[in-house]
Amino acid sequence: MCQVHALTPAADAEAFEARLVNALNESGLMLLTAIGHRTGLFEVLAGQPPLDSQALATAAGLDERYVREWLGGMVVGGVIETDPEAGTYWLPESHAELLTDRGEANLAVYAQFVSLLGSVEDDVVRCFREGGGVPYSRYPRFHEVMASDSGQTVLPVLFDAILPLAPGLIQRLENGICVLDCACGRGRALLLMAERFPASRFVGYDLSDEAIGWAQAKARDAGLDNVTFEVRDLSDFDATATPGAFDLVTTFDGIHDQARPRNLLKGIHRSLAPDGVYLVQDIHASSHHHLDRDHPLGTMLYAVSVSHCMTVSLAQGGEGLGTMWGRERALAYLREAGFKDVQVYQLEHDFQNDYFVCRP
Repeated sequence: MCQVHALTPAADAEAFEARLVNALNESGLMLLTAIGHRTGLFEVLAGQPPLDSQALATAAGLDERYVREWLGGMVVGGVIETDPEAGTYWLPESHAELLTDRGEANLAVYAQFVSLLGSVEDDVVRCFREGGGVPYSRYPRFHEVMASDSGQTVLPVLFDAILPLAPGLIQRLENGICVLDCACGRGRALLLMAERFPASRFVGYDLSDEAIGWAQAKARDAGLDNVTFEVRDLSDFDATATPGAFDLVTTFDGIHDQARPRNLLKGIHRSLAPDGVYLVQDIHASSHHHLDRDHPLGTMLYAVSVSHCMTVSLAQGGEGLGTMWGRERALAYLREAGFKDVQVYQLEHDFQNDYFVCRP
């Protein structure tokens, strides 16, 4: 019979210490990666011959001393290579494909969450002690980062993979239907659809003045007259939604941080025409903590929940559902909202999200 030998307490402590030290290093790497992304240093380095720190700083329009110290961290972190004799640095092509727009996914985008959420740590600690939540106003860059996230998970496959999950939907959009995106953020998905399907009309609702202002400006600049955006609190959408007004409703990563997600889902059901479709993208997870142990981003997503998604809901006196509400709870909420037919999909490019196709 096979025997399983548990680690001794001393060995377990040693292994855990090594894990924590590694985590500290990797956290530092994420902070430096976010800086490299935001300053454009990765883009400048990608595909270039070796550069010294001054040449790199000049090309990027940055201060050399800061660039030199950043390069040190990137070399130690195994991201950037260096020739110490020549004093030059370069970004391997295999790394550039994951840290710039040269590849299928720019993972440097996600590194920004570490510093962004760390900036509200004092507020979150206060909430641990006093309750309540941290309001959206404390996250001035969140919609910008989420728009970049959406630009990699939603926009590239919107027409080829996401919308076709509902058979016949592309043809209906080409013929002309009414579409609503709830919690639309900066509305990039709507803007893309409005351009692709001029016969259809599109509406976007979001609580953020900043996000809606950005979307409205982009629509004006693009000359799109078939899309409108409105600042709207959706916590009472179950009562205020216009019955049967829309043929398609979408939410992209937009349910779990709502103040009252049940009300929003009931309102979406109310707003759909009898033959309407509700397309949902939301986090792939279980509603049970122990079943998320093997989730490739589970710990990070719980950190996002504590420091943003859960707390912004609680700040509005809401449910505080949290990022990791999970598929089981999502299905229960959708059934409670009145959806009779719900199909769940995962897309090959996006291990982080589930896609639900719901019909009244």
